[in-house]
Amino acid sequence: MSAIQRMKIANEKHSKTITQRGNVQKNTRVVTEDKSPVGPWLLALFVFVVCGSAIFQIIQSIRHGA
Repeated sequence: MSAIQRMKIANEKHSKTITQRGNVQKNTRVVTEDKSPVGPWLLALFVFVVCGSAIFQIIQSIRHGA
């Protein structure tokens, strides 16, 4: 698609907002804030790695200290 065609499509899409001076939405996309960008499995894996690493480090420091 050429730049002229894209510009024409964008102009047609937003032409109705010209007559709504002051009443135009800032963002035309619908934003759902309920959905988390990180899935529960990925979050669980991250917590497992961080906590497991911390526990492993504590065990190592106890072994070297005694």
